[in-house]
Amino acid sequence: MGLIDLSAIDLNLLVAFEVLFEERSVTAAAQRLYLGQPAMSAALARLRLLFQDELFIRIGREMQPTAKALEIAPGIKTALQQIRQTLAASQIFNPATSKSTFTIGSSDYTSYVVMPKVLELCRQIAPNIDFRLIGFAKDCVGELLEQREIDIALGVFQNPPRQTIQMPLFAEHFVGICRRGHPIMTQDAIAPETFANLLHALFTIRRDEVGEIDQVLTQYNLQRRVVLTTPHLLVLPEIISSSDLVTAVPSRLVESFAYRGTLEIFEIPVKTEPWMISMLWSKLTDQDQANIWLRQMLKSVCQGI
Repeated sequence: MGLIDLSAIDLNLLVAFEVLFEERSVTAAAQRLYLGQPAMSAALARLRLLFQDELFIRIGREMQPTAKALEIAPGIKTALQQIRQTLAASQIFNPATSKSTFTIGSSDYTSYVVMPKVLELCRQIAPNIDFRLIGFAKDCVGELLEQREIDIALGVFQNPPRQTIQMPLFAEHFVGICRRGHPIMTQDAIAPETFANLLHALFTIRRDEVGEIDQVLTQYNLQRRVVLTTPHLLVLPEIISSSDLVTAVPSRLVESFAYRGTLEIFEIPVKTEPWMISMLWSKLTDQDQANIWLRQMLKSVCQGI
């Protein structure tokens, strides 16, 4: 016997078979499926044609299954149950019981600011969920999302890739930091010229020596000396606290360090523009229940940052 073309089969017929097998009554099966008796009788006629067998024969007051019906019933029941479980799993995500693992594309800055609060919250509401953080190049983020190598990306996305969706999380801005007791902190107000003449450290992943501060200083006809560049943002507070270097860093990076007695925070005397930290995800996972929960949870966490 050749394989049956499933595209020609109405799934409702298999549901009708399952209910008929359990009820042994066309009338009872029709009531259970909220159908009229003629519609249920028509479904039975189509089932008989499909399987080339009577399937159910009236004996006394019940519709008794034939040998063929008894043979196919377990397989149909199992198949329908698997379909139901698959559909239910795609529609419901329960963080309290889920053992999912989410992979988030994140820099050391966004990881430092966001993840402690994420883990604290998930310890209470999603104790079995795990996270994997990976770094990423911005020109590859679209591919990483499309290939499901990451579920979400956190960062600044001025030109997000096609087929992605972006949601702003919080605004950020630069502050200056120097060591506690640095001579610059004895001044009531720091002039742009004084600031430019200090020794500077610069966080950059572009392997250059020019940051936004340098671009702004050119408007004042000023140039600074960058003594140190580093692609590792989180080393800067330690370096600054033990040297005469100053640097500009995102404000949330140093809020906790400022209370350790080693750093001073000061307002940068040149105007820099704030920026938005966002999360990015693929349109392919926009309706995925697990991804929706992850996005909602991150948004909730970031509202308190």
